[in-house]
This record gives sequence, C-alpha cells and structure tokens, in this order.
Amino acid sequence: MQRAKIGEMKNQLSRYLDHVREGGEVLVFDRDRPIARLVPVSRPGRLAAGPDEARIASLERRGLVRRGSRVAGRSSLPRPIRLRGSLLRDLLTERETGW
Repeated sequence: MQRAKIGEMKNQLSRYLDHVREGGEVLVFDRDRPIARLVPVSRPGRLAAGPDEARIASLERRGLVRRGSRVAGRSSLPRPIRLRGSLLRDLLTERETGW
C-alpha cells in the first residue's frame, strides 16, 4: 500500500490512479494523520476488494489457485440424511453397554 500526503496526491494524481488501476491501494494523509484510502472499484459480480483479495488475485494470475464456480447462497452439498429415532439415545446406550 502506498502512502501519500494531500499535496503529493494533488501533484501526482495520475501516478496514484495508475497504481490503483493495477489493484493497489493508496493511504492518504493530512499532516501525518490518515484520512482516506483509495482502493479499486470491484468488478460487477465480484465481491468488493478485501484485504486478501489482492493476494488471491495474484495467486490466481500465477495459476496457483482457482476460484470456485459455486453460486453464492446455493450449496452443492447433498442434504443431510434424516435418521429415525434418536441418535443421541443410541450413542448413550452404546456408551453404557459397550455395544
């Protein structure tokens, strides 16, 4: 993450915007006090850039990870099987009898 004072930001805005376009962040200071963070806008359909987003994107570009294709909110796991009777009762009985 780059740091910039307001004066530097005004004088070199294009340079800082290029850095953000490439996925970087800029922390803006006013008299040594942070006041804002300039971050890239997320692409439509993707989650907003979080602290790990840049790292994951870098790993993805290098071919080390692949993002999942599951639609958010929809599980691809099968539904759990409903058992008849009480599983807890059966476990307690097994614990008491050893069977």
